[in-house]
Amino acid sequence: MITEIIDDLKGESNKAFGQLYKEYFGMVNHFVINNNGRKDDAEDVFQDTMMVLLEKLRQDDFRLTASIKTYIMAISKNLWLKRLRTTYRETEFSAIHDNKFYEDIDLAIEKEKSYSDKLQTYIHKITKHCQGLIHDMFFKEKAIEQIQNEYGYSTKHNTQNQKHKCIEQIRKVKEQDIKK
Repeated sequence: MITEIIDDLKGESNKAFGQLYKEYFGMVNHFVINNNGRKDDAEDVFQDTMMVLLEKLRQDDFRLTASIKTYIMAISKNLWLKRLRTTYRETEFSAIHDNKFYEDIDLAIEKEKSYSDKLQTYIHKITKHCQGLIHDMFFKEKAIEQIQNEYGYSTKHNTQNQKHKCIEQIRKVKEQDIKK
């Protein structure tokens, strides 16, 4: 699926842009709004992100080393934070196409990837039951009612308690890892 999206983007397919917008604009919008922005700002950042992504995809030596979600979020974060650092509210997109900008994006992707890798390591060290629960809740984004039914919990409250216990398992594994 990701190969199709990348191929469509290289061919400047509106379908691919639409699909990426549908899947990832919400997280970009959430980030921008939580960092002193508005929905209009988020839309600008997302559009600029797509332009950067497209420009990177057109480079012969470009290889996607993280998930498309991680890559889009890293670019968006850098664009928004750079915009916040400028003295003027609006900047021209061409002003941010310097080598330092791309280095910042690559560094942000590596940091995000490292966090994601660590989280996956922590998740693999908890009980199988909690692994499944965490995966369904946070990665598959299943509703609490659906989790309750699938796992056989009698109430939503019991489901929330189990979620808390599983998160505590991850926290304890992380603390043990930090102590090493």
